[in-house]
Amino acid sequence: MSQGVGVAGLYVRDQDEALDFYVEKLGFRVHTDARNGNYRWLTVQHPDQPSVQLGLFKPQPPTVDEATAQTLSEIVAKGAMPPLILVVDDCREAYERFRARGVEFTQEPTERFGNVDANFRDPSGNGWKMIEAR
Repeated sequence: MSQGVGVAGLYVRDQDEALDFYVEKLGFRVHTDARNGNYRWLTVQHPDQPSVQLGLFKPQPPTVDEATAQTLSEIVAKGAMPPLILVVDDCREAYERFRARGVEFTQEPTERFGNVDANFRDPSGNGWKMIEAR
């Protein structure tokens, strides 16, 4: 039997905006884009890691009530959620490539702890740490 994490989800304020960011700027691919009434199941995946999907979910009923959805959106916008980690071969090269595509970084590539890393946020406020693979 095979088991493991198949989808890790993020809350986003606008799924179309998030889709554009993750596909056009970061190079992810759409895995699933399905609708059921007002609910949209939207997942993307990194082309080098097809076994894991990243869910781009809008906090909304029926998964949470309206007040909770508003609170979650505000928390994400403040950057209060734990950062995700994107591992790259060359942090400086990826930084230049992503910047050219319009990704706004909150920290340029920095050497520390024997690694090179940089930080950016998606349009909803989710933080990412980009780390050079060793």
